[in-house]
Amino acid sequence: MNQNLNFMSYTVRITDILSLTHDVKMLKTEKPKGYNFKPGQATEVAINKEDWKDEKRPFTYTSLPEDDYLEFVIKFYRDHDGVTKQIEDLVEGDELIIDDSWGAIQYKGKGVFIAGGAGITPFISIFRDLKSKGDLEGNKLIFANKTGKDVIMESYFHEILGEDFISILDQEKVEGHANGRVNMNFLKDNLDDFSQEFYVCGPQPMVEAVSEILKQLGANPDGITFEE
Repeated sequence: MNQNLNFMSYTVRITDILSLTHDVKMLKTEKPKGYNFKPGQATEVAINKEDWKDEKRPFTYTSLPEDDYLEFVIKFYRDHDGVTKQIEDLVEGDELIIDDSWGAIQYKGKGVFIAGGAGITPFISIFRDLKSKGDLEGNKLIFANKTGKDVIMESYFHEILGEDFISILDQEKVEGHANGRVNMNFLKDNLDDFSQEFYVCGPQPMVEAVSEILKQLGANPDGITFEE
């Protein structure tokens, strides 16, 4: 978590809301003049309402730096009354408070992206950026979820990555998806080069486990990028 106390704060109006899955929405907001970020970075977000202005949570930009709006893909956790549950109830015209950008996940070269659940969000902007530059080829995405209905932007990743997109589900068997977890056997079966860059994002236990497996398979520890 970034603790930089010198960050600027900006109030932005929500201009568009779109449901992506049963528990994920995409929010578009105004973009402050001169506001910058790099694909893969995040910011602290709060809701501009009484009782919620100081409740900041990190969310990743899924838009491109050159877009004239900001976009966030946010997963809701309805079983506890937190920020994401409040965000789910927001409507167009409501406001968010955002800080400056920060984050460790940035593109360092062609490689394999491994995401678990909402951990896909830093990779959305990176892949969009690579696509806009015609530089997608040679990158692969492994996206782990519980069930088929949890897969965020599945058709988009199929469209832009083709066979370089692997969806794996650990709670159901569905045609077109691998079944199981991103463990050593799965990685050995699906990858033949462990000297390339790796980008890992998801729940902390998964990030730690996958990073350790990659090292055991010969990946350079300095070539594994994840959010600290």
